[in-house]
Amino acid sequence: MQKKLSFITLLLSCFAVTTVNAQSAWKAQPVAIATRWTPLVSPENALPEYPRPQMVRSQWVNLNGLWDYAITKKDAPAPQQFQGKILVPYPLESALSGVKKSLLPDDRLWYRRNIDKPSDAAGKRVLLHFGAVDWQAVVYVNGKQVGDHAGGYQAFTLDITDALHNGSNQLLVSVWDPSDQGNNPRGKQVLQPRGIMYTASSGIWQTVWLETVPDTYISNISIIPQENTLKVVVSPNDKRNCKAEVTVYANGAPVANISGKTNDTLEMPIPDVHHWSPEDPFLYDLSIKIYNQDKPVDSIRSYAGMRTISIMKDAKGQERIYLNGKYTYNLGVLDQGFWPDGLYTAPTDEALRFDILAVKSMGFNTIRKHIKLEPARWYYHCDKLGILVWQDMVTCANESPTAKIEFEKENAANIELLKNHPSIVCWVLFNEGWARYDQQRLTEWMKKTDPSRLINGHTGENYDRRAPANPLERWKSADLTDVHDYPGPGIAPALTGKARVLGEWGGVQVRVRSHQWNAEEGWGYISVAPAEFSQKYEYMIKHLKIYEEEGLSGSIYTEPYDVEIEENGLMTYDREVIKIPLEKIREIHRMIIPATGPVPTDFKIKDMDTTNPDNRYTDMLRRFKSGYRDSSFLKELAQMAVRLNDMPNAQKAADDYLAQIKAPFSRSQWLFIFNMATSVKSTAFKIIAANKEAADKVMGTRQADMKLMTVIYADVINPNISGTNEHPNWFAMQQKAMSYGVTGEEVYLRSKTLYHLNNKQWKQFFPAATRYVAKFAKNLSLDELNRYATTVFYRSDDSSMLLTASGWSRICLEQGERSLFMNTQANLLYKAGRKQEAIAIQERALALAPDQDKKPYESTLEKMKRNEPTW
Repeated sequence: MQKKLSFITLLLSCFAVTTVNAQSAWKAQPVAIATRWTPLVSPENALPEYPRPQMVRSQWVNLNGLWDYAITKKDAPAPQQFQGKILVPYPLESALSGVKKSLLPDDRLWYRRNIDKPSDAAGKRVLLHFGAVDWQAVVYVNGKQVGDHAGGYQAFTLDITDALHNGSNQLLVSVWDPSDQGNNPRGKQVLQPRGIMYTASSGIWQTVWLETVPDTYISNISIIPQENTLKVVVSPNDKRNCKAEVTVYANGAPVANISGKTNDTLEMPIPDVHHWSPEDPFLYDLSIKIYNQDKPVDSIRSYAGMRTISIMKDAKGQERIYLNGKYTYNLGVLDQGFWPDGLYTAPTDEALRFDILAVKSMGFNTIRKHIKLEPARWYYHCDKLGILVWQDMVTCANESPTAKIEFEKENAANIELLKNHPSIVCWVLFNEGWARYDQQRLTEWMKKTDPSRLINGHTGENYDRRAPANPLERWKSADLTDVHDYPGPGIAPALTGKARVLGEWGGVQVRVRSHQWNAEEGWGYISVAPAEFSQKYEYMIKHLKIYEEEGLSGSIYTEPYDVEIEENGLMTYDREVIKIPLEKIREIHRMIIPATGPVPTDFKIKDMDTTNPDNRYTDMLRRFKSGYRDSSFLKELAQMAVRLNDMPNAQKAADDYLAQIKAPFSRSQWLFIFNMATSVKSTAFKIIAANKEAADKVMGTRQADMKLMTVIYADVINPNISGTNEHPNWFAMQQKAMSYGVTGEEVYLRSKTLYHLNNKQWKQFFPAATRYVAKFAKNLSLDELNRYATTVFYRSDDSSMLLTASGWSRICLEQGERSLFMNTQANLLYKAGRKQEAIAIQERALALAPDQDKKPYESTLEKMKRNEPTW
């Protein structure tokens, strides 16, 4: 007898006919760094794989490919003219979309294409599936609205049967995405990427496809594994009860079968159960059918993994994470799910699989998917390859009632969407206090919704400034205590019934030349040279092992690969270079857990060059002095000279580079200019001074002035006030600083004010601060302004000066009532003799003060009423 291939194997070879014809006009837009899969993407080959591996039917049509697109104002009607072609399903902002434009909050994105009514649609329903659209989508067929959806991460399905006619039909999709300006959960997407926040992804970013189904069809399934029993619920699209039949296969042979009613829980004992684990990711195949009056009407293929996850005590009484009744340390990484070419969307399915394979090959057994959901195929690859997944919810946008409602709605949809994947062993609710609220209630809701998984109610709770003081209150109802520690490692506190985990740690930056998104802005929590990283990482893992022995059950390293300017990865952003040789990092991880599988023979990644790139400096300097003036060469030479503190040659190379570039400058060029503005005589300084408005448009509000003031201070002020000089020549400094205009005057007055403040020269401080605040109050932070006012209160008895300082408090309060500023103003007025006015303001301050701050406010108010000094 011929051996049957498992359904999982067959699924990998699934393909669908696409109805989009390739157009030579499309091409990927330029990108700082590409991946090896970028050239493989084309209109004929845009993620052609079957998109939903746990509910597979044979009849489907992939709608990925070239669509028309247009961007209009948010409230504008559907456009008559479209602006070009976009490659679906790559986000609008991505290079692979062929567009690479930002969608602003007052914009609307439109997609259009024609679809043929499926040839097998007679007497059937036609379903239109979207893997995900960020954020709010409205869908039209032949001008008729057929449905809408809000939520950037969840799949949704529309029945478009009644809107179709024979032949060609027009499909139109409207998308509004406010990105980080709305109440929508959006993860780490922002309109202005910076630090740990990255480029936004708007519009369709997962596969779009058609499917024909009977009138009564399977619309949902629930798969719940227990120790030796598999529970399955089959739900049809309508309310009627049908007969459901489930057959379970192991390696192609049936091992269990059950019939029952749809919507009922069907329980099947699994003989000689083969548990799923990272070491042995065994999957059972499922055949699921429904019948109407004993006639089969619909069938799907699926799969299941038999596994349990729990918190139990080990032999020493430590609370630990147990997989299938066995202590399993969760050694993981923080996976952001971004790509340089596709942003939220992996360029190909093989690329999607590569990330999981890379993590497993390095010797990890866990991935924390960080405030993003992935396409169903990512979780399928986790199930198939064997990796434990901690799945974050996508952070609540803010603390408004609207944002909270949307957050909770999407949380429910997320769990429903991903509930059947055996690889997911933990749901993560809140991260580091970001828009955290009702933590206990939501943790308990999550546990009730899915009791089969661990619930991490708050990862990095120690980063939340509003956290309860009592540790017993911090992770209420959760299964884990979780702290973050950069670079770390560290350990969470021990609480009864909870395992201890380190939700984030690491963050070590290692720069890899020619594999950086933006070399000028690249950063990490700490930075080490390439040659030092392996030794540094090994030392950190040895430290982690000590914590594991003390009771730590899991740790999540930041991160598997660099992401945009965040260069904390074990691999580069383009997935080309690994920063510790693969066998070495596997060896290091064996201190914690054994590797869960061999490195596949087809897994390819290059080791990092650990030689110091600055060793080339002498040769580059020789070429420079010989007259070589290539633009990129000059830029690299200038940056290298700065690292080696050769400032004369740095300025020469920078000046030659700057002479070759023309305004308007890109962000990368402005970053270079800012970095090279090291003295008031530098060309870069002069460029910033002459183009402040243009610089601020790219770099941010007042960034030009801040940079100029830093340089003026270093050259003009600091040499004259440092050292042993007790009587600086302020007049001479003023004359020189004022030659740089208003910016020079501001840095002069600020420097003088702070100098007298720090040296406790109160007679000089009062007039200096008065002049500084009078001219530049709008540029001061409220806390700095309050600091000056408080200093006047304690150090001056002059009524006029006290009233002037109360005016500074009034400026603070114009930005909003805060008890701290009201307290300062009340004290100033009271000391100046305006008692009744002071008491009224202090009463208001007391009413606004947080409970923990009320006692000192009450004491001050009582002293005022008794005519006692408050100073």
